[in-house]
Amino acid sequence: MSISSKLVLGTVQFGLQYGINSAGRPSIKQVSDILNNAKTGGILILDTSSVYGNAEEVLGDVKAGESFKIVSKYPKCDKSVAETFNNSLKLLGINHFYGYLLHHFEVYCENKSVWNNFVLLQKEGKVDRIGFSLYEPWELDLILNDSIPFSLIQVPYNIFDRQFEPYFKQLKEMDVEIHVRSTFLQGLFFKDRETLPERLQPLKKYLVQLDEYAASKGISVGDLALNYNLHNPYIDGVLIGVDNKEQLLQNFASVKDVEINLDIKVENTELLKPINWKYS
Repeated sequence: MSISSKLVLGTVQFGLQYGINSAGRPSIKQVSDILNNAKTGGILILDTSSVYGNAEEVLGDVKAGESFKIVSKYPKCDKSVAETFNNSLKLLGINHFYGYLLHHFEVYCENKSVWNNFVLLQKEGKVDRIGFSLYEPWELDLILNDSIPFSLIQVPYNIFDRQFEPYFKQLKEMDVEIHVRSTFLQGLFFKDRETLPERLQPLKKYLVQLDEYAASKGISVGDLALNYNLHNPYIDGVLIGVDNKEQLLQNFASVKDVEINLDIKVENTELLKPINWKYS
């Protein structure tokens, strides 16, 4: 299996305006073009959710389920897990998910029995792997302590944010598939160092470190960030999001056989959470 097949294409951009550097939502034709190139490039899995605007509907329109495995998510909502799950299948025009995740962990905290619905869907053969999309290590601690039988997890992970790294070995021993998002910290790594919002100024020195290390390796910051995650042996899937075909092809071109030994410890970890950027 090639290293590029570890890439997982996120589809939030297909249904919503998303990210600090977003170029805007692609048209249906552009989505089709992106997916054709993704398939040619070796991508096997698409990541979506019922709260990504109309992303699932868009993927259904271009028959993405015929070419890719699909992971979707159950968000905090008024509908049941089964109803939301089946509606997603209908929109996508498929009868089976590769993975189904609980999107908002507060749902589990408020009612742990919600997990039984995921187990039932798996037992019925409607989904291969079930699990959680997490943001904080304490959330993982909780489900591990509860002995929840999950087999897929998605967490934020990048050169700056490595809070889940201590769990990776244990998760692999449990046969949990690990997908990571926020490889480029939602585009922050590409932001002009000189025009950072005041709120993000404390991160400038770390971004400069990225620039200097990438230059020493003769690669771009994008190459550095992507390969840092792709070459981690514990990681099974590295999510990327693109607005157009050119960005996707750039990601493919960034996949390199390069050794990266970089240890950056960010002091203000609260700034590694994009939800905190809104005050900038």
